[in-house]
Amino acid sequence: MMLDNDLKEALSELLKSELSPVIQRLDGIDSRLDRLELEQSQIKQAVLETNETVKRMEVIQEQQHTIIELLSARSIEQEAKLKWIK
Repeated sequence: MMLDNDLKEALSELLKSELSPVIQRLDGIDSRLDRLELEQSQIKQAVLETNETVKRMEVIQEQQHTIIELLSARSIEQEAKLKWIK
């Protein structure tokens, strides 16, 4: 019985010493994974913000295009009137 307990304790210590580097490595991997998840979240936020900015710029560009078309039509109309006056 005493021998069994000694053997169990020896095996337990052996397992702890063998698994200790594995556990440390897994802790390091967990830490890196946490950092990567945070960075991924930050990148996702930046992409969403950039997408919103691009959408606003598209709306502004469409409005400017409409204004340019209107001004162009007015300019052509005014040129035609000037030619008719001459």
